[in-house]
Amino acid sequence: MTSTPRHLRSLLDLEPEAIHAILDRAQEMRVLRGTPEHGLPLAGKSVAILLEKASTRTRVSFEVGIHELGALPVTLIAKDTQLGRGEPLSDTARMFSGYVHAVVYRTFGHERIEELAAASTIPVINGLSALYHPCQLLADLLTLKQEFGALEGLSVAWVGDGNNMAHSWMLAAGMVGLDLRLACPEGYQPEPSVLAQAQALGRGSITLTTDPGQACEGADVVTTDVWASMGQEEEAKLRLKAFAGFEVDDALMARGAERAIFLHCLPAHRGEEVSASVIDGPQSRVWREAENRLHAQKALLEWLLRDG
Repeated sequence: MTSTPRHLRSLLDLEPEAIHAILDRAQEMRVLRGTPEHGLPLAGKSVAILLEKASTRTRVSFEVGIHELGALPVTLIAKDTQLGRGEPLSDTARMFSGYVHAVVYRTFGHERIEELAAASTIPVINGLSALYHPCQLLADLLTLKQEFGALEGLSVAWVGDGNNMAHSWMLAAGMVGLDLRLACPEGYQPEPSVLAQAQALGRGSITLTTDPGQACEGADVVTTDVWASMGQEEEAKLRLKAFAGFEVDDALMARGAERAIFLHCLPAHRGEEVSASVIDGPQSRVWREAENRLHAQKALLEWLLRDG
């Protein structure tokens, strides 16, 4: 274990070259999965998965991926640990640092990711926070690379809430050179500070609009997320009204390029943010995208722990 661990709090913890290296290794691991050539690069290591929010894809993809790397996954539901009885997060971080080699943390406010990382001497991976979802973005970028070969210059339309996924797409655009257009309703646009950070990265372009059709015009990728995320259930009715006209349906997909694909980080609400005909249709790459969580995170874990 190192006193200066690599973390993945957001994509900003990676250089563009590291992103491409992780994606290339993820594709290699996908091809080699189940063969002797895949190997067990993390044999003898252990990784904790700490969940404060409900999880399906994050939990399963990390548990399986950690196992396939030869390491031991240790999954903890936060409310059933001493955190649920008031133990300081910094104390938990110090304890983890003596037991395991990395921590995947899925939580609410992003400040909790920062607090855990600040007190840890092992890598901390953001499995989701209210501000960012970097592991999902690595899977999404891997899906784009598989589909189109290269990332730079691809046009991506984000339709919906200016949430943690929108923020992560913004950082990705600035790091790998995407042309990102975000269509968000008034009052639901991304955080200005994240936009400024993303634009300062110097690659790609980021455009904000309130018109989904304008965002999707000629796009290679159309992507969205639920309108009310976990923790926003009380806002659901208000959001349904605010997001009227933002459903990704066949008409909106038709505004994209002929080769356009559809992505969604899941879970999805058919008939709200996306129509069944789109998510279950020929342009959808949602299930490959979901599988790519496994491959991208395996490559990420190897990268974070390769010197540990």
